[in-house]
Amino acid sequence: MKDEALAARCRALRLVVSDVDGVLTDGTVLLLPGGAEAKAFHTRDGLAVVLAHRAGLRTALLSGRSSEAVARRARELGIAIVRQCVSDKAAAFAEILAGLGLRPHEAAYIGDDVNDLPAMVQAGLSAAPADGAFEVKAQAYMVTDARGGHGCFREFVEAILRARGEWESLMQTIGAALP
Repeated sequence: MKDEALAARCRALRLVVSDVDGVLTDGTVLLLPGGAEAKAFHTRDGLAVVLAHRAGLRTALLSGRSSEAVARRARELGIAIVRQCVSDKAAAFAEILAGLGLRPHEAAYIGDDVNDLPAMVQAGLSAAPADGAFEVKAQAYMVTDARGGHGCFREFVEAILRARGEWESLMQTIGAALP
């Protein structure tokens, strides 16, 4: 990437925070008999979490809903920071930062709907998926080409890692010990 402003923001990052429904999923919630629910996650987004971790970036999930599927996916990917049933995303985002001893410019946030805006405006770098709400895309530093649930998190992480100059070296290790 040739955008030095983006590169500077990305070099400062230590954490990438993502909304779940509408970012890691397409926003569909399947309500199953017996009260269970199901969500579909894109494997490219999962690999993006692995690559972020390899590059030394921590990851976190921040969701307004609560779902065992989200907790399970987070466990599978090694995402230690998961906040569900969050009504005030700005406060939860600030709490996560405080808990890690980070400042807002050291965190990125990707969200798709208006309840993500209070956290997005705090973050040092923000993004929205292609099908995010108008207001969210207008606020975002970056709007991905991919829609929510279709690799937008991967696109965001890849842009960060390319801007940091780490993408090529990570690609050389891609065959080694993927979880």
